[in-house]
Amino acid sequence: MASLKEIKTRLASVKNTLKITSAMKMVASAKLRKAQSAIAGKLPYEQKLHHILAGMLQDDDLQKALHDSLGFGGSSNSPLELQDVPPDALPDRENVRRVAIVAFSSNSSLCGAFNSNVIKKFRQVVENLRALGYADGDIDVYAVGRKMAEAVVKEGLSLRGDYQKMADKPTYDQAVELASELVDSFASDKVGQVILVYTHFDSAASQKPVMENYLPLSLHGRDEGEPVDYILEPDPLTIVKKLLPMVLMMKIYTVLLDANASEHAARTIAMQVASDNAKDLISELTLAYNKGRQSEITAEILDLVGGSVN
Repeated sequence: MASLKEIKTRLASVKNTLKITSAMKMVASAKLRKAQSAIAGKLPYEQKLHHILAGMLQDDDLQKALHDSLGFGGSSNSPLELQDVPPDALPDRENVRRVAIVAFSSNSSLCGAFNSNVIKKFRQVVENLRALGYADGDIDVYAVGRKMAEAVVKEGLSLRGDYQKMADKPTYDQAVELASELVDSFASDKVGQVILVYTHFDSAASQKPVMENYLPLSLHGRDEGEPVDYILEPDPLTIVKKLLPMVLMMKIYTVLLDANASEHAARTIAMQVASDNAKDLISELTLAYNKGRQSEITAEILDLVGGSVN
């Protein structure tokens, strides 16, 4: 059995740990509220923009005019290429020779299984691509977050760029920079498909790692029976030329916000669990200390009583 001094030392250590986890929980909760507000304001906006763009691009003449006016006439790839495929469908090796994956994680730990789950999802996507015949040299990875960057290096894949700052403090300007690079790579035939791997924020208690296609644009999920009868001014071509880059940039930004909110939610829960465990341990150690102290007092009383009798 541990001595009273050892129990007291451990008790003080656990109490200090409780102070740290409680403080980290408060900080994570404050950041979570801010992140929730950001994603709640941006995600519906981005989804509606994509819906409007997909509806307008159903017009083949408009799509061709936009395709030519943006200079994609001689390219086999174009951000305007629409496909009615599931958002989690993997590419066909015969048609797509090179793939880019944009994977989002955090820079730090102490957020439960947040990083391990999204890294597991990333590795699953990579293994599925390998099973389809893709070599590691055919896969470019844009890692947003230090934990993901470390996982990519361990996988032996090609890591493009350093986007660790985006994971801590997401900004629209950083999202625009990344989106522009992805669109340029896709439009110049450097990659044939761009895949996003991130953690989707369902609620403060639920975050789910997902895989989603970014480019080419997908029509999947849009209600084909819904009429698109917008009144457009000045003209459809001008509007779509403005709307297309906005949709592509907003998508990266909302995914960045989504992953950021998921990280703070996971850290809040992890620190809550750690604080609860620390409180339980403090109760157990306090009980053990009191029992040990009572045993010592009882022994001292018995010694005094025995001495007085003699």
